[in-house]
Amino acid sequence: MTFAFFALALLAAFLAWANGSNDISKGIATLVGGGVASFRRALLWGTIWTVAGGLAAAFAAQGLVATFSGKGFLGRPMEGAAFLASVAIGAAAWIFFASRTGLPVSTTHAITGALAGAAIVGQGAATLHWGHLARKAMLPLAISPFLSILLVYAVFPLLRRGLARADAYCLCLERRTAVLPGAGLAFSVVTSEGPVVASEEECAASPAVAGRLNVLDGLHWISSALTSFARGLNDTPEIVALGVVASAWLGISGFPFYATVALAMGAGGVIGGLRVTETLARRITPMSPTEGFSANLVTTLLVGAASLAAFPVSTTHVSSSAIIGIGLHRGARTVDWRTVREMLFAWIVTLPVAGLVGAGAYALLARVS
Repeated sequence: MTFAFFALALLAAFLAWANGSNDISKGIATLVGGGVASFRRALLWGTIWTVAGGLAAAFAAQGLVATFSGKGFLGRPMEGAAFLASVAIGAAAWIFFASRTGLPVSTTHAITGALAGAAIVGQGAATLHWGHLARKAMLPLAISPFLSILLVYAVFPLLRRGLARADAYCLCLERRTAVLPGAGLAFSVVTSEGPVVASEEECAASPAVAGRLNVLDGLHWISSALTSFARGLNDTPEIVALGVVASAWLGISGFPFYATVALAMGAGGVIGGLRVTETLARRITPMSPTEGFSANLVTTLLVGAASLAAFPVSTTHVSSSAIIGIGLHRGARTVDWRTVREMLFAWIVTLPVAGLVGAGAYALLARVS
């Protein structure tokens, strides 16, 4: 029994790693696509804030744990580690494959599909509460892409004028010095040092400027941090739900297990997050920093609100749809529809593929356990 629970905890950690490798892109792709950051800097930035969101989830998003442990969906509770391990295998296998091929897919969808597949084998389809699953998972997942595109259309025109003005300013770090004469020597003394907001022209012309950051770029970095934080807040409880029984058995339940999952997500993002980030940043549509900031803002608002309300929206669907919305706002011809079709196909098959793998895993594990 101890080995079974230990294996379940490892599977939950692997699912967290796979989630990080696929989903880290959702908060940072616009930084790269807008030319604000390199891939490596963006990956590190997103990882820091994803881990922070995962740690915060231990206190602010526990309602999602019940949703993805099968509560309310299963006809009767499933005993033992085999069921939850099968769900983790089904979800992790598909997400890992998608990450290797550069396709952004939904961890939430994958877990939902694997949960349904394993439950059908374990209890039979007739005993499951499909209406509960539709209300708690399928409905939010279905409407989030359309809501994301609509919000981009609503928010971007309102933000564009103000952001254009912000783009003309920068935050400068000034370092002013004075030269004091001495006995045959001259001493340089720092007389003032601190941040100053000025126009780009003034920052470029001032010899006192030691460093500067464009105001719009700074807002973009902040929006990326908020999106990554919201993603960690939303996704961590979904993975914790699969390993919560094992973690309690092993004595690492509560905050320590949330921290383990959050760190595994961070490791996956740093090590394996490049391919999916490249897809979202470069292959869907060109974008300016202003457009990238708007897309990140929409993603942050939707995912953050959903996490607090315990609605399991897909960060993948929200962020990818926001980027598509930016492309549509530019003009449909600027969108690479081949990439969009590949993404949509991956989204459609996520539920059945994860469900089939989860069902097969449970059929095998139930025999040997």
